[in-house]
Amino acid sequence: MEEIFSHIANLGFPIVVSIFLLVRIEAKLSEITSSINELTKAISSKL
Repeated sequence: MEEIFSHIANLGFPIVVSIFLLVRIEAKLSEITSSINELTKAISSKL
């Protein structure tokens, strides 16, 4: 039983951290994409 808890602790923590980081990065990527689209529109309106 203790071995099962050890495996959960060893696998669960990295999984939780990975999911947390992916969610944070996804939000940042969405903001960056929006900014790039705005910049593209601004540049094309100047030309």
